[in-house]
Amino acid sequence: MTRILLTGANGQVGWELLRTLSTLGDVIPLERGALDLADADAIARAVRDTKPGLIVNPAAHTAVDKAEAEPELAMVINGHAPGVLAEEAKRLGAALIHYSTDYVFNGAKTTPYTERDATGPKSVYGVSKLAGERAIQAVGAPHLILRTSWVYGQRGKNFFLTMQRLAREREVLTVVDDQLGAPTWCRLLAEATAQIVAQGGVDVAGYLRERSGVYHMSCAGQTSWHGFAHAILDRMTGPVAQLRPIPGASYPTPAARPAYSVLDNTRLAETFNVRLPDWLDALDMAIA
Repeated sequence: MTRILLTGANGQVGWELLRTLSTLGDVIPLERGALDLADADAIARAVRDTKPGLIVNPAAHTAVDKAEAEPELAMVINGHAPGVLAEEAKRLGAALIHYSTDYVFNGAKTTPYTERDATGPKSVYGVSKLAGERAIQAVGAPHLILRTSWVYGQRGKNFFLTMQRLAREREVLTVVDDQLGAPTWCRLLAEATAQIVAQGGVDVAGYLRERSGVYHMSCAGQTSWHGFAHAILDRMTGPVAQLRPIPGASYPTPAARPAYSVLDNTRLAETFNVRLPDWLDALDMAIA
């Protein structure tokens, strides 16, 4: 069986990946406490000690607004660490699967972003994640960079859980209605990743070497944050808050968000025959 090194094993995506990948290989899960991604030497040591055939890296500095106040830390974790993982993967003849974000785009488009579209992040988080993509590409190890969007799940901190909580605590909720994207359930990301890994069989690195690159992996369809909130509250029982739409300008945040960041997932479907369902169907599955 392939030995798989998994970072961020306690995070939203990592927790799900630990479960979906465990049938495909010997997974070595490393939580934040076991691997400090701000420490390049620790990263190299962890990879050399475990000698994986595949490294899967969902770990990141994901606090978008907090990153504005600590750009150096965000860059080390999101920008430099992926490059170190790629270098160690190359040294071992292993492959790397890394997760990136729709926030690498500036949001000026009005049709779904493809992998060929120009990037232009508006936030420290987006800049640092784009730097991580480029660091991996520069190394040249077999790799997949999977850009996703608006990730949520039943664990950790995310919009889905926050809306459920606030809907019980408040009488009125105001949510931004002029930023469009595709909410993506973290379990579907993990399942889709496992499908790709399974296709590689015993030689995952060889399989991914021929297919290396950036791929968009998000749920289909699109909505606004307000539309997402409406769908969440609509599926709750009992009394919930009244929901009101507001423009993004009325809810200023430290980090600028792209007004439009819907991803085109065609390349993923054509290369791996993997498709995520519509975001609304995914939400029903997540709640169930």
